[in-house]
Amino acid sequence: MFKRVRFLFVKELIQVLRDKRLRITLIFPPIFQLIVFGYAANLDVKHINTAVRDLDQSVESRELITRFGSSKYFDIISYPQTPKEIEALIKKGDVILSIEIPSDFSKKLKKGDTAIVQIILDGTESNTAMIALGYVGRILSEYSTTIMIKRLNRQGMVGFEEAGVELEQRIWFNPNAESRLFYVPGVIASIAFLIPIILTAQAIVREREIGTLEQIMVTPIRSWELMVGKTLPFAMIGLADAIMIALIGVFWFEVPLRGNPLILLLGNVLFLMSSVGIGLFISTISSTQQQAQISTFFFMMPAFILSGFAFPLENMPEWLQYITYANPLRYFLIIIRGVFLKGNGLDILWSEMLALAILGGFMILLSSLRFQKRLK
Repeated sequence: MFKRVRFLFVKELIQVLRDKRLRITLIFPPIFQLIVFGYAANLDVKHINTAVRDLDQSVESRELITRFGSSKYFDIISYPQTPKEIEALIKKGDVILSIEIPSDFSKKLKKGDTAIVQIILDGTESNTAMIALGYVGRILSEYSTTIMIKRLNRQGMVGFEEAGVELEQRIWFNPNAESRLFYVPGVIASIAFLIPIILTAQAIVREREIGTLEQIMVTPIRSWELMVGKTLPFAMIGLADAIMIALIGVFWFEVPLRGNPLILLLGNVLFLMSSVGIGLFISTISSTQQQAQISTFFFMMPAFILSGFAFPLENMPEWLQYITYANPLRYFLIIIRGVFLKGNGLDILWSEMLALAILGGFMILLSSLRFQKRLK
């Protein structure tokens, strides 16, 4: 019994490793994906191209402009003279934000009145626009406080400091709020998900296309032995790829691994049950390799979107959040980020592990039944 499984396992592994293009595909695309997300996928909003139109040309207005320019968030690259120039800059995408200081800015401040500063934002990138607006509000608030203290000091209240609440922030697990610490573990999870699905679906459909699957079935081998022998190599390859990317993430991108690697390995193994099961299921509904590729793409896109890889699940409609509970990638992302960044153990992650085991077992069972039916 196990000899037949071992024979199929060795045959499939040799066939994969013999294919030069496939060997390259298994190594370089995952590394490239990690590099892209590690360096390019960055939600940290800094160096916002900014235009300033100063109609006041006073000491106060120049001080405010200096505050914007000296911050790490805004790069003042243009000083337009007319509203049309501002419109042209924003339409062409040269600037994201425009600051207009009115001609009575300093007069109102000296009188103790509220001065208006107009901010024009390019809203096509809504995330950047809202974050930039928050930075603007912070700078204007600090400037207003400084102006108030100066005015009170001039009125004889020397040494006056405005009473208030000072923020003392402590960011746990990611002190510098770096995007790569969020994305790199997600890339590891996506590779552990994608590789076994593609390889399993393609390999079984390829065997059916060239006619070797029927030749194998006329041998004494049982259907479950065929299934295990065909899928186990791809699960191991997916696990090896995930370990390779994890090591690069730790030593190259310096993502801290604060938890127990064995817990991460356990989660990965349970997760691979779902990945292989999905790949096997796709192979049962596809007649050609092209159909398998299309089916894989059709499945993967919603799976990534509904996993929390890039978009917070909490921001999705409530009815859609319920659907995400059927997505194994959702649970593995919680596990891998919890182990890497928070150092979580089984006492916290047991529910996600259980969910992966249930989903993986269900997918293997469903795919096995479909696979056996397709062979008859």
